[in-house]
Amino acid sequence: METRKFKDLTIRDAFMFAAVMSDPEICRRVLELALGIPISEVHIQTEKTMAYHSEYHGVRLDVYAADADRTRFNVEMQVTLQRFLPKRSRYYHDQIDMDALLAGDSYENLPDTYVIFICDFDPFGDGLYRYSTGMVCEETGKSVSDGVKTIYLNAHGRNREDIPEELLQFLDYVKNTGRTEGISTTDSFVRHLQDSIDKIKQNRGMEERYMLLEEMMRNEKREGNTEGKQEFLLTALESKFSVPSELKEKIMSETDIEKLNLWFQLSLKVSSLEEFEQNM
Repeated sequence: METRKFKDLTIRDAFMFAAVMSDPEICRRVLELALGIPISEVHIQTEKTMAYHSEYHGVRLDVYAADADRTRFNVEMQVTLQRFLPKRSRYYHDQIDMDALLAGDSYENLPDTYVIFICDFDPFGDGLYRYSTGMVCEETGKSVSDGVKTIYLNAHGRNREDIPEELLQFLDYVKNTGRTEGISTTDSFVRHLQDSIDKIKQNRGMEERYMLLEEMMRNEKREGNTEGKQEFLLTALESKFSVPSELKEKIMSETDIEKLNLWFQLSLKVSSLEEFEQNM
């Protein structure tokens, strides 16, 4: 499959979605629209934003809401119909909980978690713009307060009268952008989203990052070997720094795929070669 040109990306593309949602204010507003609740502040987990994950060949966005309840959110754009999306949600909730436990939290202090999928298709086929799922006791029908909830937003819903106008405008934008001529809405948030995407497309560094991630994903699908990972790691480093022969040899001799993946992600974030070597 041919790589989409950077200038042609829309909010439906995983990379552009992650890039624009890295703006805390934009992310906060999208979360408010998705959940229908006010959110005071959002802190982006930069170490997990726009990072390559070999398990599912993609770019993933994790955000952390720094509100009083320490609520955590995972938000992802979905453009291809997924048969096992609820199980993917289960995996994401588990990852969030494991991160919290590893950080020292006890079970009773686990934060509430939301997984939000913004879908360019109807995930359940019932024509709703929003599907909200959580734990329910089968015998009583009452919800179980385990702090776990998944939201599926459907850009192709039909129940417009049941959905707030601002959420409709956002979902119409997700559905139509790049498929219709221009953005006709007067909604201020949607206009701000498009302006932000236009600015990102002018950022040469973001374009280079997109190309590196896309190349690594193509290589993983094509080869799946350590040699390709070593070469792309070196390419990423050499695009920013002058890499000494000793470091090149260390990279080319490494055969641990997970370590090479971590090094590649590190190479995208560091501002100096010294910082890269200190954190290897």
